[in-house]
This record gives sequence, C-alpha cells and structure tokens, in this order.
Amino acid sequence: PTFVLAVPRVFEKVYNSAEQKATAGGKVKIFHWAARVAISYSRALDSGGPDLRLRLAHVLADRLVLRKLRAALGGRVRWAISGGAPLGERLGHFYRGLGLTVLEGYGLTETTAPAAVNVPELTKIGTVGLPLPGTAVRIDADGEVLISGVHVFRGYHNNPEATAESFSGEWFRSGDIGHLDDDGYLRLTGRKKEIIVTAGGKNVAPAQLEDRVRAHPLVSQCVVVGDDRPFIAALITLDAEMLPSWLTAHGRGPLTVDEATTDPGVRAALDRAVSRANEAVSRAESIRAYAVLRGDFTVANGYLTPTMKVIRGAVLKDFAEAIDGLYPRSGPSSTS
Repeated sequence: PTFVLAVPRVFEKVYNSAEQKATAGGKVKIFHWAARVAISYSRALDSGGPDLRLRLAHVLADRLVLRKLRAALGGRVRWAISGGAPLGERLGHFYRGLGLTVLEGYGLTETTAPAAVNVPELTKIGTVGLPLPGTAVRIDADGEVLISGVHVFRGYHNNPEATAESFSGEWFRSGDIGHLDDDGYLRLTGRKKEIIVTAGGKNVAPAQLEDRVRAHPLVSQCVVVGDDRPFIAALITLDAEMLPSWLTAHGRGPLTVDEATTDPGVRAALDRAVSRANEAVSRAESIRAYAVLRGDFTVANGYLTPTMKVIRGAVLKDFAEAIDGLYPRSGPSSTS
C-alpha cells in the first residue's frame, strides 16, 4: 500500500515489534539511536530544517534501520491517517522521520465523522489539524471543544434531554478538552468526563500518562485512576503477543501472562516504564502506585470500543476492588 488508515495502537505495535526484534538480534542500541535520529530529523523539519550533521546521521540511520521498517510496511507507504485516540508527538515524529507521515484527524459520530485533520501541505505533529471547510471550532471557558457546521447532527433520537445537554446554542459540546494554537490547529488533551480530580484538588488529564506507559512493549493497556483519591495510580494489562519476544530478548524463559504479572523482572521493567511516564508531569500528577491485571481489555469482554479506546466506566466499576487496593490507609505505596 501507499496509504494506511489505522488507529494509534497499530502504529504503537509496529514500533514495539521492531524494537523487540532489534533487541533479540542484539541491535537494540542501534535501533534506539536510529529512532532518536528520526525523531530529531522530523522535529527539525518544523524549525528551519535539519543541519548537515543531522542529515548525514539520518542517511546512516535509514540505511541501518529505517528502510527495513518501511519494507516491513510494504516498501511503498508514504501517508497514513490516524484517528480514534491520540497518537502522541513521539510516534508522530518517529514515523515522519521514517518516511511515513501520519496525519492525525479528529471527529465524532455527532459531527458525521471528521471535524479537523492534518493535510500533507499543512501538518503540525501533536495536533489533530485544522478544522475542515464548513466547520467552526471554539474553546469554551472550561477548555471544552465546541463545534458547529452543517455536518453536526440535529439531536439524539427521542432523547431531547441529552440533546439539550449537548448543545450551547448552535455549538455542539464535544466532551473533549483542548485548545487552538496561534495558527488555528486543534490540540486535544483529554476527555472532559475523564479529567481526574484528586483529593488534594489537582486536575489531571490521564491521556498523557497512559500514552507514555503504553509505549512500553510489555504494556497492552493503561488506565490512570485517582478521582477523589490522595494520589494518582494506574491499572496496567500486559501484551500477550509481545511478552514471549520480550522474555526471549532479555534472556528469560517462557512465562504465562499470569506468571508475568508477579515476575520480578517484568515488574522492574514496568517500574521503569512508569518512571519514564512520570518524567512528563509534576509530582502531584505522577503515578505513585499501579496494579497489573491478569487479563486484558478487549472488544469481546466489553472493555474496549471497536476503535480500541478503553471504556473507562466499565473498567472502574469492574476493577473497583483492585483500585481500592492501591490506596492503603497509611498513604501512598510504592509501585505494586
């Protein structure tokens, strides 16, 4: 293919699989170097262009690593559209540095799908692009994204109460939190109903932490919790497909997912993943405890939507006991 349409989890899987293959082949340091070069190269494209040193490093990284990844994607792919959840700047820059520009877009069923999208000539990684022609976007006082246009639905069928709650005059309340930058690009930070307010009054958008933890190849899903709690914590599930290759790459014998949830080596790797995620936020917003669940979230068991988004309400309800266990009366625990 020359064009790919996918949800962010697909792009995460491709990256993680390549990283594990490099680890198994004893080339993980070269892979990580090439990934850093690709990201730096892409970032430089937005700030005057890469200098000679970076261009030469990019040529070498392409010969050693990046072209192999393009070949794994079929060898001809140049463009992709990602939607349904945030891709994250790191992956966005990595893929553009690889030679595959991922154009993030945004929309809802209520807006007849797309409301904003990056296009090849006007791409800003980390945003969901500019509003489509005929679409107006504004940000409410509390940060909620409001949308209007001919493509916005009229109302919910036989549900006037829900319809009234979803509109402010002609503006549809998306339920998403974000802001418009100076160039008019829309950047999303989370869902309004998912904003966590800790017992100390700290407002935390879980998406940033969840995305960074989920970047680890061992992690399938991460749900950050902490509403009305003394600190932020998380529920983590393991990626059953990636586990065997990770164990092999680290010189470990086979483990079942159940065994891996309590394995010291796996837990140490998850500790590092959480620590790296915490580097992006303040102490008050950081994950201070986590639990590893024995199962995973899937569409079949009702914890994922078809676009691979976690159904947070179902998770919080069904795993309430596990969440309670993260908050001992004595205060914050170490990662568990």
